[in-house]
Amino acid sequence: MSIFSEIFSWWGGNTWSNRIYTRLRGRHVGTDEEGNRYFVQSRGIGPLGVPRRWVIYKNGAEASKITADWHGWMHYTTDTPPTADTDYRPRPWQKAHQENPTGTPNAYRPPGSILAQGGRPKASGDYKPWMPE
Repeated sequence: MSIFSEIFSWWGGNTWSNRIYTRLRGRHVGTDEEGNRYFVQSRGIGPLGVPRRWVIYKNGAEASKITADWHGWMHYTTDTPPTADTDYRPRPWQKAHQENPTGTPNAYRPPGSILAQGGRPKASGDYKPWMPE
């Protein structure tokens, strides 16, 4: 990433201040199959009375890229991160991770949407428009 785009696209990923904070105060706890890296505060506690946890995304900041097992750890549902050391096994009812397609060409577009393919469905016969008298 060029310096120009890194300065002016802070919303797209890891910033300089985040890198410095991670290097000084973070401890790497694991990496998921997507390549996202997870960190925990190495010393002290955060404002909520627990050490802070954060993720550095591999390709742009998109919260739906966090898998279900790491999501539980990020939100303090579990204390141990789901790494190979902990022998994490997904539950039978858990589905495979799927990214949020909102805002992409794969997003759901209901019938009648201006972005949907094809024409608008015909209205049923029970509709009577209001006519002023």
